[in-house]
Amino acid sequence: MEQQTTTHEVSSAWIENLALEEINMEETGIVNFSEHLDPMHMLEVSSIEFMENLKEKFELYLTKFNELRTRQADKTKAIKMFKISNTINDFMLFRNSLKLVVARRSPDVISIGFLSNSGGLFAARLNYEAESKTKIHEIKAHVGPFNNIHWKFNGENVELDSLVRHYLTEFIKHSAR
Repeated sequence: MEQQTTTHEVSSAWIENLALEEINMEETGIVNFSEHLDPMHMLEVSSIEFMENLKEKFELYLTKFNELRTRQADKTKAIKMFKISNTINDFMLFRNSLKLVVARRSPDVISIGFLSNSGGLFAARLNYEAESKTKIHEIKAHVGPFNNIHWKFNGENVELDSLVRHYLTEFIKHSAR
């Protein structure tokens, strides 16, 4: 029987970090009593975590797609993922001269956009748009009470699986040859 991860297990990283900070404080003598009240610090932590979760989900689905798509030993149809140098955890997907770039523009903004080798920059289509109306999409952080951070697109909360499914589908459709 497969064991499911509970919400309590997934969201316990903060208490682990708190214990490590206390150990570090005892060893170094450096005390920071108010870092947990600083929304910019919380945004930095949240954006890094959000990007890591995005990257993990993209990798999971890319691996499955590549396994299914490249059965005929045609590795040119595979989607590749690259880390963007000199960044914490920005990444891009690449196939057939098309790139999907996912980048932290600031601690509270993550941008997602397509870049073609011809120099064109465009965003994924939304619902039944024939063409994208913007150059890139922005996922923005909203800081609520008690530094509770929600990631939003056009004012609506973002659900990771839906976001990854949408952008990966758009990428696969646009990069197919």
